[in-house]
Amino acid sequence: MLSAFYANFMGHSPRWYKTVTLVFLVINPILLFTAGPFVAGWVLVMEFIFTLAMALSCYPLLPGGLLALEAIALGMASPENVFEEMVVNFPVILLLMFMVASIYFMRDMLLYIFSNLLVRVHSKIWLSFMFCFAGGFLSAFLDALTVTAVVITAATGFYSVYTKFASSMIEKLRDSQGEKEEFENQYHADLENFRGFLRNIMMHAAVGTALGGVCTLVGEPQNLLIGAKMHWHFGEFFWRMTPITMPTLVAGLLTCALVERFGVAGYGYQLPERVREVLRDYAEKENARQDEGSRAKLLTQALAGVFLIFALAFHIAEVGLIGLAVIIALTSLNGINDEHSIGRAFSEALPFTCLLTVFFAIVAVIHHQGLFAPIVHWTMSKQGNAQLEAFFLASGILSAVSDNVFVATIYITEAYQAHQEGLLSREQLELVAVAINTGTNIPSVATPNGQAAFLFLLTSALAQLIRLSYVRMLILALPYTIVMSLTAYISLRLFL
Repeated sequence: MLSAFYANFMGHSPRWYKTVTLVFLVINPILLFTAGPFVAGWVLVMEFIFTLAMALSCYPLLPGGLLALEAIALGMASPENVFEEMVVNFPVILLLMFMVASIYFMRDMLLYIFSNLLVRVHSKIWLSFMFCFAGGFLSAFLDALTVTAVVITAATGFYSVYTKFASSMIEKLRDSQGEKEEFENQYHADLENFRGFLRNIMMHAAVGTALGGVCTLVGEPQNLLIGAKMHWHFGEFFWRMTPITMPTLVAGLLTCALVERFGVAGYGYQLPERVREVLRDYAEKENARQDEGSRAKLLTQALAGVFLIFALAFHIAEVGLIGLAVIIALTSLNGINDEHSIGRAFSEALPFTCLLTVFFAIVAVIHHQGLFAPIVHWTMSKQGNAQLEAFFLASGILSAVSDNVFVATIYITEAYQAHQEGLLSREQLELVAVAINTGTNIPSVATPNGQAAFLFLLTSALAQLIRLSYVRMLILALPYTIVMSLTAYISLRLFL
């Protein structure tokens, strides 16, 4: 019976990973009662990051969720603490539930646009630049998760088109063993390059969301939080951040071109010509097959996309509610009227919503146990420009480990409280707010858990298809992390 329980535990995960997870669960209470909650809390954070790193072996909700449940049971945080974190982040939960699902109903239009773009632009450097710039531009007005969901939908469509073609060819050649083996060998080589190509494109787009998201009031959730605390409107927020964000944007786009040109850190994969031909044939067939009904659907989805951009840019409602409105409009106007067809749209969003809620439980432990308190006190002890540098570095490092919204909340609250007590002038508080915003947005690209969009990509079904692991994402992000963080830090020292 014990062997049966062990076999069922975490499904088909590697046996060593199952054992390691069980060891974590055993040592955590021992550490809590021997080394104390501070040490046990930091060990828990590292264990949770490890489960994210193993996302391709087992969805992090399982081992990460067990760690979170144990922490709550041990009193490292209470269910009420977790609920408070959920309430604070409720707009993000709504976004995941409805906005990400709404993109599913726009997939025909997205695949049509991106497939035509992909087959017409032959330069990988130019294509990468376009995806990175588009990710940045859209994320300045839309939410980064929404933009990432759009690109994931398009990339998944590309992958599906090519693999379906290959499967049909293998079936046609089943009676010709020699030709079948030759095709399969070529197919596997092309597929490996195609996966690398998609990994590159996805990372360029994901980094682009960080480059654009830091610039504007609506770009990231913590931007709104900081802007509200400082009473900055959209234009003022943009100009306050410009001395750091604009040089960083230029540096990030240059990095995009250079890593592709020199093929460093896992970049430089080219789209195989055979794959391009398959996608070109698909695009031509789809264009030729368009009838009035298909064109009406594409037009409806395009209009929904325009509505989505303007609704999010002007924030006419919470992001999740806008997504729900898009779902209602597109299902009503595109001939979808059954529960199962609608339900498929949520299959990508809801597992990640559960995982993010587990993440909030870990954040509740961090908050309840004061794990960041020593770093916060060190930062507040600095003066003048040294304080700005300390805020930038500390918020960047902590955001790469934890949730950047949580880190921004702690730091802007502490800084504002210091201003209220007369310890910080208004001018210094404004500079500190800029340092906190850029610190939580830019260095946090170093890890998937530093950016919600990165974590969403890592745990998406696409990541499994293109073999995008936690470690591989760290390596792909490294050139951007170094260049963008250094540029932001130097700009902070020179211009603030």
